[in-house]
Amino acid sequence: AAVEQLRTYANIIGLPLEVAMTPSEMKAACARLSQRDVILIDTAGRSPSDGGRIEELGRYLDAAKPHETHLVLSSASSEKVMVAAAERFGVARPDKVIFTKLDESVGFGVLINAARAIGMRLSFLTTGQEVPDHLEAGCPRRLASLVLGEELQR
Repeated sequence: AAVEQLRTYANIIGLPLEVAMTPSEMKAACARLSQRDVILIDTAGRSPSDGGRIEELGRYLDAAKPHETHLVLSSASSEKVMVAAAERFGVARPDKVIFTKLDESVGFGVLINAARAIGMRLSFLTTGQEVPDHLEAGCPRRLASLVLGEELQR
């Protein structure tokens, strides 16, 4: 179902979509899109407890050779869960973090603690289910204002 949703978005904005079911298909898809300014790769969600699927993810990323990799973490999780997930997904060599589901979080201080513990720059925040309306750049000042009590606007 996620592929069909991505296909719908791609059609709406007039951009190509490639689906890769193997690392070799990933490499070929990246080659076909190599003249594009930006290639966004959305991988299937994986449990941090499934080492085999995480290793598989590493093979896909090795084939894609991305310039940057973003780890997506739910802000509704505890700091301990987020830090453990970051450690387990280390094979993906993420360099930035996206905190999602701020609308489901009961506090935001945990996000600062987690970001500091995992040592990645914040790239984006999501504040709801509507794309792109509930997606915003991950500005440290914005996160700090949420910790200090600013209302979450959606």
